[in-house]
This record gives sequence, structure tokens and C-alpha cells, in this order.
Amino acid sequence: MKNILIIDDDKDLRFLLKRHLNTRGFQCYEASTQESSFEILDTNVIDLVLCDLNLKKEKGQDILMSIKERKPSLPVIIITGYSNVRTAVEVMKHGAADYLLKPLIPEDIVSIIHSRIQTSTEQGAEPAPTVSEPYTEERYVLSPNDSFQAILKQIDLVAPTDYSVIIYGESGSGKEAFAQEIHKRSKRKAKPFVAIDCGALSKELSASLLFGHEKGAFTGALDTKKGAFETAEGGTIFLDEISNLSYDIQVSLLRVMQERKTRRVGGTKDIPIDIRVIVASNKKLWEASKQGLFREDLYHRFNEFSIDVLPLRERKNDIVFYADHFRNQSNRELNKRVSGFTDDAMKAILKYNWPGNLRQLKNLIKRSVLISESDTIGIEILPEEFIVELKRSEPA
Repeated sequence: MKNILIIDDDKDLRFLLKRHLNTRGFQCYEASTQESSFEILDTNVIDLVLCDLNLKKEKGQDILMSIKERKPSLPVIIITGYSNVRTAVEVMKHGAADYLLKPLIPEDIVSIIHSRIQTSTEQGAEPAPTVSEPYTEERYVLSPNDSFQAILKQIDLVAPTDYSVIIYGESGSGKEAFAQEIHKRSKRKAKPFVAIDCGALSKELSASLLFGHEKGAFTGALDTKKGAFETAEGGTIFLDEISNLSYDIQVSLLRVMQERKTRRVGGTKDIPIDIRVIVASNKKLWEASKQGLFREDLYHRFNEFSIDVLPLRERKNDIVFYADHFRNQSNRELNKRVSGFTDDAMKAILKYNWPGNLRQLKNLIKRSVLISESDTIGIEILPEEFIVELKRSEPA
């Protein structure tokens, strides 16, 4: 059993994190200050630390630096409510293994914790940030409905090949799950599946994550690190929200695609790679290329096959299917017995526009199961916008 230290002055968040991680086989310790966290670190074997960046009386970054001084190899994951690239770069420079944005997604937390502990154990040092673990188990459920099955037929066609694939779809629509399914059905399935979210990365952080860096390549580069392309050797690399990469990184990426070689930041040696590349975007890349926002030659390198994922609002049967799936999942995690939805609640769920797609649906159902005091989810516990949307759609 691995031991996790949660440092946060929000008692409710500590409780929810501890409860969720306990159900996943972790032993959790809680602290609200640097002093209390060091008491725990000095008297217990801790495998990983989750630390909030913005405590009321102390700075999470200061706690991070103090922990790294005392225990350099202990992985620390920073939790923040602000998607600020400068902050991300800063905490990485000071030794953070990764950072998580609020609202926290439980499955993502568990996946990252496993990855960071495993890498830290294998290397005996701080792992490279933000490179996800290889695909090892089912983290998603495939819908039996027609729209979903139509995509799986396309996946069956392209998976056995080494074609690059573009997956188009709105944020939260399940693009990474489809990328994982391509990998799972390919000849590379026994090799790593490495996912990178390009959506909020600076030029400097993107280069380091994708291509790796040599020791001393920049301030904070204390060790030589492999990039995502090296980590994915023999397997699949998935680049989400690819259109957000800077022009300079696109140039470097084109070279990798053309020559099938990568070079670490600050390095002089080309490293041959054998990988499959899958990218995803919520924007049509050909439109972005016509607007000068994405290199047209890079688009053509990626565009050997493309898949379009419909938004959840256009997949009514999937809304019902996944609402039930997430309800059952939440029942197991929270040890509750919510058996279904009232008619009004399900009607409101079906009428809603779902801008956040499956990710938003999952968070809604988990919240609803948590706060429900009866054996069904009623419309009264849904957020106000669901009730407003339902009333708007009903005839006067």
C-alpha cells in the first residue's frame, strides 16, 4: 500500500481526496500547514505528496521547495485552481513532478499518482512532468449505441496500420479514449501509450515535454530527461489540442515527423524513434492552416486518416447510457445505492446542451450521487442551469 500526504487547508477537499484515494488502495495522511506536513514526513514513509498551491497563510511553492530540499526524490504534485502557464513552469523548475488543475477529476488523479510513484521508484529521482503512464487497463467504457459503434468501425480499419490519425471533437468528448482504443487494437498495444495535453503549454515547456532536455539546457534543468517521443518508443504518442502548439514547436514537430528522429533541448545527437502519432483538436486543422495558425505541411503529415467525434448533445442515447454508467461508478466509489433518475431529472439532462460533453456529464453525476439523500437523483439537486434549460424548452 502506497502512502500519500495531502497538504491543503481546505478540510472538505482533504476529506474528499482522502475518501477517494482510500477506495483506490492508498493510505492517506492529512496536513494543513508546512509544520504539520513535516511532522508527518519525519515519522512516516511517504511515497507522494499532493500539495495545494494557494494556502491561506502559506505558499504551496515554498512548501514544495522545502520538501525537495529535505527529500529530493519524493514526487510532489501541485494542485491549483488557476491555469497559468508561468506558474506551471515555475513549480516544475522548483521540482514538482506534475500539477493538477481544479476541478479535480478523480480518475486523472489516480492515473497520475500511479505514474509518478512508478517512475520515481524506477528512476530513484523526480520523474519527467506531464507524460502520462502507458496504457495498461480499461479507464473508459464503450457505448453500444450506433454513433459510437460507427467510430469503432473506423478504428478497426485504421488500427492495424501505422497511419497518423487526427481525431476531431469538442473538449471532453472522449478523444483520448478513442486514441487509446486505436492503440489497444494495434500491433503496438504491448508498448507505451503516452498522452500529452498541448492545450496550455508554453514554448519552453512544450519543447522539454515533447523532445526532452539535457542537463543544464535551461535554468532548472538539473538532470537529463527523456521527452514524450522517446518515452513512447515502439508505441503510440497522443497529442491533444495540437493546434495550440507554438509555430516554433510545430517546426520541430514537422522535422520529427519527416525524419523520425528527435533531439533533446540542448542536445546535439539525433535519436531515432519508432512510434505512431495520433493528434486531436477541437478546431479543424485545415481551416487553421488556411488562417496561418497551423502549418499546412504539418497538417498533411498528420492527415493520413481522420475521425470526427460528435458532441454529446447530438448523441441522446449516449447521454442515457453514460449517465447510468457514471451513476453506477459513483455508487461504488462513494459506497451509495442511488438506483436511478426521476423522469424530470432525466428530461432535464437530455435537454441540456453539454458544452463540456462527457467530462461535464461525469462530474455532474458524481456530484449528484454524492449529495443525493434518496435512492434516486431528482431535478431539485441538479444545478440551476439544468432547470432553466428545461423550462425554456417546454411549451408555454
